[in-house]
Amino acid sequence: MSENQHLTAVEAARSHRRWLTLPLAILLTLALVIGLAVIVVGAVLAFRYSGESTPHHADEVEHFKYGSIGAERASGLPYRVWQALPELYPETFAPAVERGEGPYSVFGFLYEENAEGEPRDLPIGISRSTVSGVDLAWFNCAVCHTGTWRDAEAGPEDVPWPGGERAVVAGMPSNNLDLHGFIAFLLDSAADERLAPDSLIPAIEETSGRLGFFEGLLWRFYIIPELREGLVMQRSRLAPLLDEQPAWGPGRVDTFNPYKLIQMNQPLHDLGPDERIGTADFPSVFLQGPREGMQLHWDGNNPSLRERNLSAAVGAGLDLESATAADHRAIERVADWLHGLEPPPSPLRARQDDAEVARGKALYMDVCAECHGYQSETGYVFEGGRLGLVESIEAIGTERNRLDSYTEDFRDAQREHLGFENFVKTDGYANHPLDGLWLRGPYLHNGSVPTLHDLLQPPEERPAAFLRGGDIVDAEKGGFVSESCDPGEASPPGLFCFDTRLPGNGNDGHDYGTRELSGDEKADLLAYLKTF
Repeated sequence: MSENQHLTAVEAARSHRRWLTLPLAILLTLALVIGLAVIVVGAVLAFRYSGESTPHHADEVEHFKYGSIGAERASGLPYRVWQALPELYPETFAPAVERGEGPYSVFGFLYEENAEGEPRDLPIGISRSTVSGVDLAWFNCAVCHTGTWRDAEAGPEDVPWPGGERAVVAGMPSNNLDLHGFIAFLLDSAADERLAPDSLIPAIEETSGRLGFFEGLLWRFYIIPELREGLVMQRSRLAPLLDEQPAWGPGRVDTFNPYKLIQMNQPLHDLGPDERIGTADFPSVFLQGPREGMQLHWDGNNPSLRERNLSAAVGAGLDLESATAADHRAIERVADWLHGLEPPPSPLRARQDDAEVARGKALYMDVCAECHGYQSETGYVFEGGRLGLVESIEAIGTERNRLDSYTEDFRDAQREHLGFENFVKTDGYANHPLDGLWLRGPYLHNGSVPTLHDLLQPPEERPAAFLRGGDIVDAEKGGFVSESCDPGEASPPGLFCFDTRLPGNGNDGHDYGTRELSGDEKADLLAYLKTF
């Protein structure tokens, strides 16, 4: 070793010894500073991701459309992910974006405009609240119970939607929402690498602003992995069931089977073959007050409005077993408002011949009012000896899959785990009031008959396949315009070819008067029904 090298080595050794002999106080100070920095960052993140808040809507209609029922805590998507998905999946959302609509309208979600005339950031039926510092978005009651209608005789010819502007009606069944398609999309995304942090974080920052350094770490290593794990779990439970079922199509939902698999943690193999298809139309929720004590749900399995409402909230994703999840005050506020919510009057009333309506009413009062009540000039009359009671499946003869999907075992599980006391297993379908009938097509519990005219025909003469998802009022037949279709061919955008020959979709039954009444009598009866 040269002299210079020796001196360099000696100096290095001395420097190392000086570092080792620094005063203990300085070392402790450095450790304290580093520790405090970690604590401060942790505290900031803990504070940022510990907040709880839910926006309040003073207006009752706004509360119904956008207010939380508490489902976000158990089922919600992070709001920033909700906003980023259209950026990640342009092939799915492009049709809506190209039309200038809110992106989720590709699945039939409805958007209202903000003050600038643009779609609001969330569609009707999607609420937003903060849970553990993360903004979450998920369903409320309005997602299934708000729909649209258009008048074929209204609006200029150059309006893009035939028939003029859409009218949005809170309380009517959703005739637009393709819930099956939306759920299938989310489940498919669970296995897609685009939902991994390297793809999702840039999409989040593109659509809703940059994440800070430490916030980005939290999203990368906690929030996104938790999201994906939850979706994978849901996919493992739901996808096999959905694969067995015919596609629901817009305006329909399997009421209880997803409920069994997700909220009740039942494995699919525990579901009997006869209960695996329970798809039915979304119902209207007008004038709930007079319905208290009637047999509610399509199969009349509960006479309690409160329990019916809570059960529906569970179906929308609410964790009723968690003491902090359900917003009972918000749910009760909606229920109180729905007690007196009247349907809008039928625009077809003024187009009917008064003499035909009078003759039709006389026929209706003779053969229909006992089960369904009746429409008067001043409103709907909830009177009838069998109104709100269950007709046996043998008597009514309609598709029984929805009835069979609600089992005694499931009833027992609801009682044990959720504390429901009024659910019962029935042997048929309930006789429901027909208020707002003009907004409730297609008809029967499973939406298998497109118009009121078709419902008055013998089952073998009803359309075997027709297009669902439209909202143009059919002034001639009652209900919505529903053209015939071929299930083997592509449907027009936004519409769905409904095949009554598939399991759960049958259009048999409820043939009262279909063979006994003459053509003229049916025309009179239809004229009266179009005034409901």
